[in-house]
Amino acid sequence: MHKWYVLQVLSAQEKKVKKAIEDHRDVKGMTDLIEIVVLPTEHVSEVKRGQQHIVEKKLWPGYLLVKMTLNDESWSYVKNTQGVIDFLGGDQPTALTDQEVQQIMHDLESKKGRVTEKHKFQVGDRVKIIDGVFVNFLGSVTEVFPDKGRLSVMVSIFGRDTRVDDLEFLQVEAVDDAEVESQ
Repeated sequence: MHKWYVLQVLSAQEKKVKKAIEDHRDVKGMTDLIEIVVLPTEHVSEVKRGQQHIVEKKLWPGYLLVKMTLNDESWSYVKNTQGVIDFLGGDQPTALTDQEVQQIMHDLESKKGRVTEKHKFQVGDRVKIIDGVFVNFLGSVTEVFPDKGRLSVMVSIFGRDTRVDDLEFLQVEAVDDAEVESQ
């Protein structure tokens, strides 16, 4: 009976390992034992140098999901695939529960065909400027330009509100209320 297992693989080699397991299972007679290999990913919109790019990001870097029937042959085949470190659970791989599988598949399905924003700044968010002339100033977001990866922040300088325009998303970080109060 096929069950889902988590494989730990070398980071940045997830695609290569997935392809190796899938491509060689016919030759090694593993077609009936290994049903599917999944690399959980999502599409993320990020802005670099003022240009918006959509990139594929791994949800769990260094891990793959494998639906397979576990026996000595299939265990050995997967374990000896180049780039595989181990099954989660080590020498006694632990299958995911049906509830865990349902939750994971639901999450993956909800991300399919959707682009996630890497930086989710909204007007009114409290931020700290971490780069540039106004480094370490706290303020609130007044405008967001997601297509350009830029925003404007209102900061207080000598008791006067001053608007800082044209900050890149990378130049600010979100802060919580506790950090604001400590300033």
